[in-house]
Amino acid sequence: MNALTKAGVAIDLPVQGMTCASCVGRVERALRKLPGVEEAAVNLATEKASIRFAGAADLPAAIAAIEKAGYEVPQSGVELEVEGMTCASCVGRVERALKKVPGVQSASVNLATERAQVQWAGAGDVAALVAAVQKAGYEARPLQAAGAGVAPGAEDETRQRQAQERESLRRSLIVAAVFALPVFVLEMGGHMVPAFHHWVGQTVGTQNSWYLQCVLAAIVLFGPGLRFFRKGIPALLRGAPDMNSLVAVGTSAAFAYSLVATFAPGWLPAGTVNVYYEASAVIVALILLGRFLEARAKGNTSEAIRRLVQLQAKTARVRREGSVLEVDIAAVRAGDIVEVRPGERIPVDGEVIEGSSFVDESMISGEPVPVEKTAGAELVGGTVNQNGALAFRATKVGADTLLAQIIRMVEQAQGSKLPIQALVDQVTMWFVPAVMAVALLTFGAWLVWGPSPALSFALVNAVAVLIIACPCAMGLATPTSIMVGTGRAAQMGVLLRKGEALQTLKDARVVAVDKTGTLTRGRPELTDLVLAPGFEGERRRVLALVAAVEDRSEHPIARAIVDAARAEDLGLGVVDRFESVTGFGVRADVDGVRVEIGADRFMRELGLQVDTLADEAARLGDEGKTPLYAAVDGRLAAMIAVADPIKDSTPAAIAALHGLGLKVAMITGDNRRTAEAIARQLGIDEVVAEVLPGGKVDAVRRLKASHGTLAYVGDGINDAPALAEADVGLAIGTGTDIAIEAADVVLMSGDLGGVPNAIALSKATMANIRQNLFWAFAYNVALIPVAAGLLYPVNGTLLSPVFAAGAMALSSVFVLSNALRLRGFNPPLAAGR
Repeated sequence: MNALTKAGVAIDLPVQGMTCASCVGRVERALRKLPGVEEAAVNLATEKASIRFAGAADLPAAIAAIEKAGYEVPQSGVELEVEGMTCASCVGRVERALKKVPGVQSASVNLATERAQVQWAGAGDVAALVAAVQKAGYEARPLQAAGAGVAPGAEDETRQRQAQERESLRRSLIVAAVFALPVFVLEMGGHMVPAFHHWVGQTVGTQNSWYLQCVLAAIVLFGPGLRFFRKGIPALLRGAPDMNSLVAVGTSAAFAYSLVATFAPGWLPAGTVNVYYEASAVIVALILLGRFLEARAKGNTSEAIRRLVQLQAKTARVRREGSVLEVDIAAVRAGDIVEVRPGERIPVDGEVIEGSSFVDESMISGEPVPVEKTAGAELVGGTVNQNGALAFRATKVGADTLLAQIIRMVEQAQGSKLPIQALVDQVTMWFVPAVMAVALLTFGAWLVWGPSPALSFALVNAVAVLIIACPCAMGLATPTSIMVGTGRAAQMGVLLRKGEALQTLKDARVVAVDKTGTLTRGRPELTDLVLAPGFEGERRRVLALVAAVEDRSEHPIARAIVDAARAEDLGLGVVDRFESVTGFGVRADVDGVRVEIGADRFMRELGLQVDTLADEAARLGDEGKTPLYAAVDGRLAAMIAVADPIKDSTPAAIAALHGLGLKVAMITGDNRRTAEAIARQLGIDEVVAEVLPGGKVDAVRRLKASHGTLAYVGDGINDAPALAEADVGLAIGTGTDIAIEAADVVLMSGDLGGVPNAIALSKATMANIRQNLFWAFAYNVALIPVAAGLLYPVNGTLLSPVFAAGAMALSSVFVLSNALRLRGFNPPLAAGR
């Protein structure tokens, strides 16, 4: 974030939180302390700070000074669609243009998505941003406020534009291939088959062959190839050459030399009269082939977003004024009653008020088993209603629905830049100018020291250098892998709120987990009901009696017992003479039967021995459960255990984390005995027990200090500080909004299984990025010297510009194809496992 304002200009920043003149003075003093600030004036009425700088000023420093003084600078942003970018140099150029707009704090441009995300302090001028991009030589249009998500119409428009671009490239490629092929056959056929050369000379004639090649090459160059000149030459004249400039200069140099050789051969030194029409024509055809394949592959990289957008219903049936109307999805308002038939998609989020059905929520949770929905159940827009009719009250519509938020998270992750991209950006900023310099040096060196005909050698090798350089592969290496990786993550129910998490996750050495709601279901349940001798076969009767007594209590343990009885459709009897015995338990009469429930000391107080259940009590103790006992009519009837049970998916998730070589630590407020019992069951490596709500951050810091990079998984409000403190915070999707906001990653499946999947995908994506970067850099480092003729003194090897064009086209296709392999990533834990 090194956005600098122009030297000597004044900028206005909005300031929130000021209430009096003292606040004004505090902000002014904070700003005047900054280096380079000439004047700072703050207006309480307008809530603005006007700052004048003596020279170039760092806008983030001014914002940081205001925030440090205890006030807030509201920030907003916009997402722009940028057309015309072809390589990494274009990305750097657009970013620099956007950052020069006054007030812009940060700008991030993505070549793969062809979008720019811009953040500024206060209200920004979108028109100024668009103008800055246009001045840099590209086209831009605002999509929406940053982070607002893409509406289906906007996505359709983008997809249509991309389809038109692919069709345009396809037509241009066909035309170029049709006219370039005869040129290639006429010129190169003669070199490869001497008999063909003689036949052309005797029938058509060499000079007539050159005339024909000139016409055909001109059609290719100034027809399909004109796109390279329209963009490349203006960029060159602005002193900001890009890949189009390389192609334009290389092909026009070959064509111009051939024109002189054809129509004014006397201008050239003896022995250098040769034509290279085939080079200019075939180069254009091959680069168009590469662009076409690249456009197709780039379309596939955004498949995940397209699938998510397609989940959105286009219309909804809404009850209004006594009738049911089918309205556009944008017309649905919160509070509307919406009807859904079997087999239809649920249009927006809501709460069921009528009917019952099963709903397929696999698009959200990754779980293949449909979920039963009855009155009071929550519905998620985009999920599929299966076998019943439902009516529900819309609670969230438009950009507030869960599906819209998911799309927004995926888009933001796909558009983000990883730390690894910083080095790439530094290199690519100077890549094209460096290549042009190498081409000039190559031309000069061959012209001075090359063998005869030196001019021909100089031209061919300089053109080869210009054509073989591929900034496209360097620019696409990282963003395409991010796009496919984050899209595959979304399909697995793993949403990356911050793209940096994709890089940081692979470095995790320890995964710290909150117990309640993460390892466990988050609510107490009846886990054990062990019958005493003499009550075998009376499980339902004993449970009904105990539940009837506990129904008088609001304690979580009591509610768990009552819920278990109701789940088995047990009727609860009439309770009389209910009494709470302090320190022991409770007693009451149920339909005339005396029932007493409490700890083992209560049973002993009643003169009952619990030794007959000692083995089972020991087992429960090993599992970290505290048993309760129930007596019926003065006889020991059963031992009961209520606990927060471990989720079915947790053991496999812990095993998968161990399989990835990670340590697992549990942080909990439970007593150490219970915590260690659960840790033994699951094979957890380290236990931090009896942690107070405010102590989780300290626990995270200690674990980071002893193990290294840490990922924390939690779901509650009290987990938010720990999620923020961790290197990577992962929130369970069924948790609180506060926890999700504090996290870097959201696990929509609602269980721990998403953690090993997310880490394994991070490792696979970063490996894919490294492969792409190695190819992109190794390709350029290895082949540019070869194209310059470095091997000629050793073994006589020279690289034809035609082969250089083919290699350049294939390099981008390789990077994109390699990134697309991530679509087949298999997670360690499959859905439903």
